[in-house]
Amino acid sequence: MYAAPPVVQTEVHTRMPDSFRRMGHPSHWVDKRGAGPVHSFLEGPSFDREGNLFCVDIPYGRIFKITPKGEWSTFAEWDGEPNGLRFHKDGHMVVADHALGLLTFDPKTAAMKVLLNRGNHEGFKGLNDLIYGANGDVYFTDQGQSALNDPTGRVWRLRATGEL
Repeated sequence: MYAAPPVVQTEVHTRMPDSFRRMGHPSHWVDKRGAGPVHSFLEGPSFDREGNLFCVDIPYGRIFKITPKGEWSTFAEWDGEPNGLRFHKDGHMVVADHALGLLTFDPKTAAMKVLLNRGNHEGFKGLNDLIYGANGDVYFTDQGQSALNDPTGRVWRLRATGEL
């Protein structure tokens, strides 16, 4: 009925160096999952203006920077659970952290600031991911541990004007 899809050959551009793998290191995120140990859990891939790929490591509160040549480095590390990462059009980095809220990082110094840790005078359930609208508004999910039996997760919009 339909032709078979074409075969696409792929190749590995880079892989996480063993020196960044954290098997056996304690992580509250790993313990909550109850699925056994993991050396990392990468999410939120996003490119900066220079073509570097950044991604977060949820269980160990890290952001990795991967150069176009495939070289890895730790950009930032803190006591959190980063889940999503995006660059604003002005170049600064915003991270959705499940434990700490919406964070910003200076792309040159990695200095971290909490942008928002609660919505409308209540704590977030646990931020997951984010994206920017064309007008500069940031949309982010706050799902926590919500599910079909607890449908209380939300999507928030932080306007470029600062209004939530």
